[in-house]
Order: sequence, then structure tokens, then C-alpha cells
Amino acid sequence: MGSISLARVFTRALYGMEAPLVTVEVCLAAGLPAFTVVGMPQAGVREARDRVRSAIQASEFNFPRGSKITVNLAPADLPKHGARYDLAIAMGILAADGQLSESSVVSREFYGELTLNGELRGVEGMLPALLACRREGREAVIPLDNLAEAQVIREQQCVVGESLRDVVEHLSGPHRLPPVKPVAETSYVYPGGDLADVIGQEQAKRALVLAAMGGHHLLFVGPPGTGKTMLAQRLLGLLPPLSDEEGLEVAAVRSVAGYEHRAATPQSWLQRSMRAPHHSCSAAALVGGGSVKSHNRCKNPEIDATN
Repeated sequence: MGSISLARVFTRALYGMEAPLVTVEVCLAAGLPAFTVVGMPQAGVREARDRVRSAIQASEFNFPRGSKITVNLAPADLPKHGARYDLAIAMGILAADGQLSESSVVSREFYGELTLNGELRGVEGMLPALLACRREGREAVIPLDNLAEAQVIREQQCVVGESLRDVVEHLSGPHRLPPVKPVAETSYVYPGGDLADVIGQEQAKRALVLAAMGGHHLLFVGPPGTGKTMLAQRLLGLLPPLSDEEGLEVAAVRSVAGYEHRAATPQSWLQRSMRAPHHSCSAAALVGGGSVKSHNRCKNPEIDATN
């Protein structure tokens, strides 16, 4: 290795519903041994230094101890949160050290948190990143924990790995990771009930049908227990399933919210959903507020769904 060795690896950040491209630039230079991460990294990203070092060593790869390692997460003006950059940083170090060829990483994007023994953990908000990766025509390398989200996308180039060693062998060895296959579509009946089950309420049922046919807004007013929520749940049974584009958008919202287990089945991501807040819910609780990390998720995942 010369005095300076560079490598570039691609990944993506999570910025609301968007997944902006992040270029992980790794520089190995002569000098006092150090490991520095720059590019507006938050605490979880800065801690990647210890996770990546331990994961590389536990996976029986060479960690460049005698080099000054600088990792730049570009663009520098975009805040970086979480541990989703661990795998990309590890790939950049191995490529800069010559243990991986640059051609094997330049056409791929890497996602995942590394444990100290080199295993891969899933990260939140994977679906928007996979959609953006597909538009760029790159192959996505993701943890096995995010397999269900990847199976939502029909046309894709994506592989899953369980550890850092799995990913390295996929890039350089004969042990290739199998591509992710989308799940088969199945018919689905909304479990909220049929409008025919409602006895009486003829005027309200007529209003539901008209609202569903014309795409109109609808407001039910009345005291608790008169059937407002029951009727609103039946409205979904009158509407057609979401289109592929609409379904992926809804699934991406659930993915960002951390509901990967619900974002991944065609029965859920193509079916319209609703919120049913309690009648005692305050305006602040209904709209939400505060920091993202302080939001309390609903205990009932069947109710806490957005469309």
C-alpha cells in the first residue's frame, strides 16, 4: 500500500420519506494510527468506529492498524443518524486496504448495522432506500432482517446477508448470495367488516357509498356508541386496492415508522388502512409533535396504520 489509498462505497441516508445518496469515502494514509468519521455524523454513526473494527477482526479480515483511517460521509451538509452506515464503512475500509476490488463495490449499495462479532442487523427505513437504489440500477446488499421489506418490490436487484463474511464472499468468492425473490400476490379481504353487516343506518350507508364512488370527504357527527367508527371501517371495503405505486408509498411510510413486519406482505401494503384514535385523544396527541425519537408508537399495529 502506498502513502494514500482511497475507496468509495455507496449507501443512503434516511431523510423523512426520502433516501438521499451518501458516498462513503475511505482514505488510508501514513501517520499515527487513528480512525476518524467526518460528514456530520451523529453519535450513533461515530460509534461505528468500534463496531466496524471489531466486526472486521472477528470476521478474520485484516484491519489496517498502522494507518490513519479517515471516513467521509458525503454530502457533508446532510446529518447522518443511526448505525445504517456500518456495512458501507467496513466495505470501504476493506476496499481501500486492497482486500476487495473497487469494481466489486462501485456498482452496489450497502446497508446494515454490524455487531461486534460481524453479524448484520436490520435497520429502519429500508424500503425508500431500496426504491431509490432500484432507480439507479445498482444492486442492494442488505441484512437478512430486512428481507421482508425487499420482497415487496417486484423488479429489483437485491441480496441479503447474515454477516460481514457473507457479504465479502459474495463480492470476491464463489459463494454468491441468492437474489431476493418478490412474494407472490394473494387475494385479500379486509377484516374490518362488510357494509351489508350494518343493520339500519340507511342514510349513513348511503353517504358512505357516495363518498367512495366520488372520492368525497365524509364527516360523521354523533355521541359515542352510535356506530361512527364501525361505519368508517366499512368504507375501506368499498374502495379498490391500492395501485402498486400507492402501495409502495404506504409501505415506505410504515418502513420509516419501523413497522417492517407490516410493510412487507402484499395483503397489507396493497390494502387501504385507517386510524381509529380513541375519542378521548387530545389534539396534540392526534397531530403529533416533538422529536422523532420521542414519539410513542401505538400498541395495536392493526389500528396504527396510515394511508
